[in-house]
Amino acid sequence: MNSMTIVKRPSPVTPTVDFDRDGIQHGHLRLPWSRDDSAWGSIMIPVCVIKNGEGPTALLTGANHGDEYEGPVALFDLARTLKADEVKGRIIIVPAMNYPAFQAATRTSPIDKGNLNRSFPGRPDGSVTEKIADYFTRYLLPLADIVLDFHSGGRTLDFLPYAAAHALPDKRQEKACFDGVGAFSAPYSMRMIEIDAAGMYDTAAEEMGKVFVTTELSGGGTISARTASIARRGVLNVLKHTGIVAGSPEIEATQWLDMPSSDCFVFAEADGLFEPLRDLGDQVAAGEIIARIHPIGRTGSAPFDYRSALDGVLAARHFPGLIKTGDCLAVVAILTEGP
Repeated sequence: MNSMTIVKRPSPVTPTVDFDRDGIQHGHLRLPWSRDDSAWGSIMIPVCVIKNGEGPTALLTGANHGDEYEGPVALFDLARTLKADEVKGRIIIVPAMNYPAFQAATRTSPIDKGNLNRSFPGRPDGSVTEKIADYFTRYLLPLADIVLDFHSGGRTLDFLPYAAAHALPDKRQEKACFDGVGAFSAPYSMRMIEIDAAGMYDTAAEEMGKVFVTTELSGGGTISARTASIARRGVLNVLKHTGIVAGSPEIEATQWLDMPSSDCFVFAEADGLFEPLRDLGDQVAAGEIIARIHPIGRTGSAPFDYRSALDGVLAARHFPGLIKTGDCLAVVAILTEGP
């Protein structure tokens, strides 16, 4: 049987920075985008490279979803304030990966409705979102030793502020990831599972053997002084942990949590008015009613009760007042002593 070698096209993304040059560079990842108002237009994704000699590379990213703001705040600030002589190695900063979604304050791209964090490994000849994913997969992730990707709940979820990593087949890699989580030193630290990990940036990085750390830092489509400070301190802690920035991480107390199974997730089975009966961080018991959905079509209808399947703490909740069938209503995680 004859085998065919499939060769991917080069990425259409052109960086205006030199990733191998020492010093500080502020530029863009330029992605051509022909449209009605600009026939030869481009999407200009901001990027910063800070390099000083030999050493590990950290790839720092935010706004993988465009309505999540702790990452952009911390990373735009880091790119502005960090000096080259404070660095040993290289830091690549992309504060807003899905820049069209970030500009629109939406989770997905307004151009193609692409969810960047479900589009990996991407395609160089695909949609705008797939082209961004392809560039990260083939050009930026291979440069990195450690990847820190900031998330929060966006407009539809709210979380306890935590850093997280995933259970991995390679236990040495897994330990390195959780060491990074511990170094980030958020108020909570999570051993996390995903509803569906296919197409995620996380998965693409982990399958390359990278150390990958992520976060969920509150939500509601906004930011607070508290979560901004957690993000700022956390990213510097990770850089110090890797030796890219001198000094010891500023470690504060963290509560370790685990998501042991899909029983952690509670999903809405009706449309209506969402009423939480427990707040984030509250301890809950298996079988306890943690939320209700009230029918809104007429008065006199009984609400639908939703119960926790396990003992633990409320780690995430639906954010808007109205909810739809299939929405994630709550996440319950269990307390642990460590990863």
